[in-house]
Amino acid sequence: MMEAIAPRGPDGSGLVIHGNAALGHRRLSIIDLSEKARQPMVDAELGLTIAFNGCIYNYPELRAELEGKGYRFFSHGDTEVILKAWHAWGTDCVTRFHGMFAFVIHERDSGRVVMARDRFGIKPLYLAKVGNAIRFASFLPALLKSGDVDTSINRIALHHYMTFHAVVPPPHTIVNGVTKLPPATIRVIEPDGRETDRLYWNPSYRRDPAMGNLSSTEWRDLVLDALRTAVRRRMVADVPVGVLLSGGVDSSLIVGLLAEMGQKDLMTFSVGFESANGETGDEFVYSDIVAKRFGTDHHQIFVPSERLLETLPGVFAAMSEPMVSYDNAGFYLLAQEVSKHIRVVQSGQGADEVFGGYHWYPPLARSNDVTRDYAKVFFDRSHGTLSKQLNPEWLTGSDVSLEFVDRHLQAPGAETPVDAALRLDSQVMLVDDPVKRVDNMTMAWGLEARVPFLDHELVELAAKIPPEEKLRDGGKGVLKDAARLVVPAEVIDRKKGYFPVPQLKYVDGPYLDMVRDALTSQAARERGIFRQEYLAQLFQNPSDHITPLRGSELWQVGLLEIWLQTQGV
Repeated sequence: MMEAIAPRGPDGSGLVIHGNAALGHRRLSIIDLSEKARQPMVDAELGLTIAFNGCIYNYPELRAELEGKGYRFFSHGDTEVILKAWHAWGTDCVTRFHGMFAFVIHERDSGRVVMARDRFGIKPLYLAKVGNAIRFASFLPALLKSGDVDTSINRIALHHYMTFHAVVPPPHTIVNGVTKLPPATIRVIEPDGRETDRLYWNPSYRRDPAMGNLSSTEWRDLVLDALRTAVRRRMVADVPVGVLLSGGVDSSLIVGLLAEMGQKDLMTFSVGFESANGETGDEFVYSDIVAKRFGTDHHQIFVPSERLLETLPGVFAAMSEPMVSYDNAGFYLLAQEVSKHIRVVQSGQGADEVFGGYHWYPPLARSNDVTRDYAKVFFDRSHGTLSKQLNPEWLTGSDVSLEFVDRHLQAPGAETPVDAALRLDSQVMLVDDPVKRVDNMTMAWGLEARVPFLDHELVELAAKIPPEEKLRDGGKGVLKDAARLVVPAEVIDRKKGYFPVPQLKYVDGPYLDMVRDALTSQAARERGIFRQEYLAQLFQNPSDHITPLRGSELWQVGLLEIWLQTQGV
């Protein structure tokens, strides 16, 4: 299991076994580089052992508070702060943490085990129950390596993958024997196996009467102030911190704010691909503008087609779960280059989900049926269509994806349909698509990515902002207002860009061969997930089968089979 997570922690390894508990850890040294901070960390005085992945940005303030309570520290990092905080505050400790984290603590004297995950699930935590044991890992394939895990396909997860744009919400994963701890959750497991979960964060998406009269300018200033704090927090490290600079407004704003704070020789990195089907594969023109304006130490990485193809097996192997986005290859190759220079980067993920940047939000402002209207633009296919594409034994009895989305959108606490969609996307879609992708692809190269737009105080503020402030100006209006005070206008007033990898969007040539080989292999035929006539249609003309969000249906079904084969499922 530890070998499977070795790329995530290339700087050291440790294993601690106490009675009925064994904790393993691979280390990526970012804070307190000394051996005193090695993991698993044992606090013999308190009788606690922890394995922890992530970073607590406000650990110095928490440490000072705990020292005031009489706690003595033997290291200088954030890991020990979590141990003392658990001892001091119990399950309330997580509400005090600013950061990204997944941790497991074993109590020597009680035999209890505590597991927790940050508010946005930025750091993963997978679980497998095998007999009387519970196994955990930050990487799903590590659990598969442990043996005896039920690797049969989870039909509910398959439905989500094929319908809900490859988003598989917790606790499900594509294999029945592995679950994942939901974000913003702390779980206490008693020695007899009883489990208690606490959801410790669920912000309201309603207007705050005290802020009812704020002008657009006042909202802008509040957002800029909160973002400054979020970016500053994520500079906490004992190694240099760089930025993944796509050239979009979000990453450009991070660079501008760091320059404003006086960061010198800031390293920035951009990646681009070959064009295909008349679609350009890079946005270097915009990242260059920003790098020049702020005088960064900029690295431009261009990926020729043949290098993309030879890299894909590594991309598939780095996925904890099958992830359909073309961005995976981009982040993987970018992380590979960036990790040669630096260990920590800030990234612009989350701004669209938090500030309303996607094209499906404006139509929802007029929606009388938010569930149907959301599904119309976001879902890859309907339940009825799916039933013609999967073999009957793989179908669920009902439209489980639409039912899940409906429950979430209709839950109390969201004032308008747009608020409900923003809550769904930031608490579910974001966690199991963009955030998971960035973690998997960067940590595959021992690179830590930090996401200031997912600072929970910034998100709590954004949830109070009226939707019209977010939707204007083509989306992210209030954020663009803030950006105008910091970055060049030509980066803001441009068509929204994505991480373009055109060769994967138009599956042909060697990419078509790779996908066809996987889907016609003996393993795929024995699995029998997809109807042969559906696959024949896809092979015949892949570019005729594009989902509402402009993804290739062939890539989606092919990637699932390739992932299953890569992981030996």
